[in-house]
Amino acid sequence: MPKILVIEDEAAIRRVLVKILSEENDSYQVDEAEDGVQGTEKIKNEDYDLVLCDIKMPKMDGVEVLEAVKKIKPEIPMVMISGHGDLETAVNTMRLGAFDYISKPPDLNRLLNTVRNALDKKKLVVENKILKKKVSKNYEMIGESDAINHIRTMIDKVAPTDARVLITGPNGTGKELVAHQLHEKSERSNQPIIEVNCAAIPAELIESELFGHVKGAFTSAVKDRAGKFEAANGGTIFLDEIGDMSLPAQAKVLRALQENLIQRVGADKDIKVDVRVVAATNKDLKKEIEEGRFREDLYHRLAVILIKVPALNDRRDDIPALLEHFTHKIAEEQGNSTKKFSKSAIKLLQEYDWTGNIRELRNVVERLIILGGTEISEQDVKLFASK
Repeated sequence: MPKILVIEDEAAIRRVLVKILSEENDSYQVDEAEDGVQGTEKIKNEDYDLVLCDIKMPKMDGVEVLEAVKKIKPEIPMVMISGHGDLETAVNTMRLGAFDYISKPPDLNRLLNTVRNALDKKKLVVENKILKKKVSKNYEMIGESDAINHIRTMIDKVAPTDARVLITGPNGTGKELVAHQLHEKSERSNQPIIEVNCAAIPAELIESELFGHVKGAFTSAVKDRAGKFEAANGGTIFLDEIGDMSLPAQAKVLRALQENLIQRVGADKDIKVDVRVVAATNKDLKKEIEEGRFREDLYHRLAVILIKVPALNDRRDDIPALLEHFTHKIAEEQGNSTKKFSKSAIKLLQEYDWTGNIRELRNVVERLIILGGTEISEQDVKLFASK
């Protein structure tokens, strides 16, 4: 049930607003406050989905209430109530973060439409937060080994900056988790992170994928199309397996990094982009440079910060925590109850040679949950976790 607070010092107008909202929709729970001080206290102590607030009030005016709310509960939409002489102030409150304003005496249709739109916005904000939490859980880094804690420290230091990051490490170690953590902890977290797997896109299509194309640029270009750099504008682009990118595409990426400009395939017009680039590779790029397959100038542009993700064999102490994490996750996905691993089973798994790293471990856990006993034993591991 949406909960609305009306802050208005004129009792007659306050009663009218409460009456209109209560009668229009009996699912609205409407509360009231007679001045800004009382209203702010209520907002601190209770959860509201919307606040209607008069601008001209004694003790604490509406602008002060708006500024206070934006500090304590910024997600609450504020609709300001303006008298005839307050119109300029009302417009200024929009710049301070108010959702909208309505004039006195309130027009019924305008009031109700504004309330509905503000509540819809609040609902969307809440849904986005829930979604972000789910996404964040998918990219959680598990473990307390020195190597993982070092990466966490690096992320905390680097994420708030716009520094470009090159993530290295073997396949299956979770390089994409680091990229997502960098994005989620950055100032760009409200903008998209766009992923590009450079190894999965044919060399002849990679430029079009990254920079877009104009109609007629090649046979199948039947209409203009924006590329991944444009889609990531304001956010982050994650170039996974960048060591597999063709040299012509590398030259264009270098220009994008140097000048913040891209050009669609077949076009002669530059497009300005504001994108943070995070790249990852399982290759030794210095060796690739020596053999002429990777541009040294691009390497230096990308590797402002280097983060090396260790192989699972180098962080065996994290295996018990990873087993617990994957067990809960797989049980949740399959709608089954969780299973436990015996101490001897855990010890045996810690001794394995994990050439496929975290990805391989997850597959093994899923296999053991399906085929193993109620408690996964050392014997289950010997039977079902073998290579």
